[in-house]
Amino acid sequence: MDGAPRGPRGPGLNTLPAVAIVVPCALIQVAATIPAAHFQGLSDRVNALTILLLLTGPALLLLRRRFPLATLLSVAAVTAVFLLLGNPYGPVFLSVIVALFNAVLHGRRLFAWIAGPTCVAALLIVMDLTSVEYSIGLSEVAFAAAWLTLIMVVAEIVKARKDRAIQAEATREEQAKRRAGEERLRIAREVHDVLAHHVSLINVQSGVALHLIDEQPEQVRQALTAIKASSKEVLVELRNILGVLRDVDGSSAPRHPVASLDQLDSLLERMRSAGLTVRLTVSGEKRQVPSGVDAAALRIVQESLTNTYRHAGPAEADVRLEYLPDELRVQVDDSGRGQANGSVGTGSGLTGMRQRAEALGGSLSAGPRQGGGFRVSATLPTGPASSHEPHSENGTP
Repeated sequence: MDGAPRGPRGPGLNTLPAVAIVVPCALIQVAATIPAAHFQGLSDRVNALTILLLLTGPALLLLRRRFPLATLLSVAAVTAVFLLLGNPYGPVFLSVIVALFNAVLHGRRLFAWIAGPTCVAALLIVMDLTSVEYSIGLSEVAFAAAWLTLIMVVAEIVKARKDRAIQAEATREEQAKRRAGEERLRIAREVHDVLAHHVSLINVQSGVALHLIDEQPEQVRQALTAIKASSKEVLVELRNILGVLRDVDGSSAPRHPVASLDQLDSLLERMRSAGLTVRLTVSGEKRQVPSGVDAAALRIVQESLTNTYRHAGPAEADVRLEYLPDELRVQVDDSGRGQANGSVGTGSGLTGMRQRAEALGGSLSAGPRQGGGFRVSATLPTGPASSHEPHSENGTP
């Protein structure tokens, strides 16, 4: 074995191409040697051993992919034996040419460039020793060197193109894996945001219903109404996400509006219905922002209010949107006791918000406010304001 790199094995990549080369090569060597022998006056030299040697060279080419260098040396040795027995010159060199080309293409470059000239030089010497009419001269050496150089340079060109194709394919696969990973992360964030928000509302409202079921049945009715609305909303959101997962070719249109600040009013109303006092302040010239920024801004507000609702205890929240010339600032403050267990920025919700902001080239900070409460602040780049059309006005409480 020569330790050369080995390609994937299989009938489609190795066996069929090998046979496609071997059979024509064997036929040419056998069929063309008979007239060559007649022309050289050596017809009496053609016998069963001659035919066997003419077939052995091409047969060895079956191993050319797995053992490129060993195949070259073996074919050259068979050719040398053929010449030493006084057989006629002719297409017997075809196997050597194929093996040489293959050694450069599939073998180790340095070994191939050493073995190639060595084999050709050895065959020239054998030809000089076995032929009375043939002697090595400058023109013969130059002719052999020219053919040798041409074969090896062409093989190098083919090898370079093959390597570039392999590299391009590897790059495409890597990009596909990266895109798949990013898509999985995006879907995971969406699932978390949807479930964390609605399930938190359902959990708290069901607790309220159980607590007040005997004393205040009217409050129980309101809680159950809120639970029903949140359940319906989460089912729609999950159906939309699952639809994206099933839509392999991306041909289906979304059956539900994608997350955007257009849904902010309904989000705030849902939180107010659940018992959280929320105020909204919008400053700057409201306008259309890129869809990624639009979705991220809504999800950041939603996750922040969900955390306030779950962890802050009795609290109020202030949501502030500030439209600047080339960025959108989102800030959510609450007056509660901060996150449960005092953790800051370590939950999956805060991590998801930070990833959303950073993926858009922005930033997000989260932590306790001076004087009490908790603050989430995000800066999302939007590009110049002139590049976006005016945003449809929404009512602000």
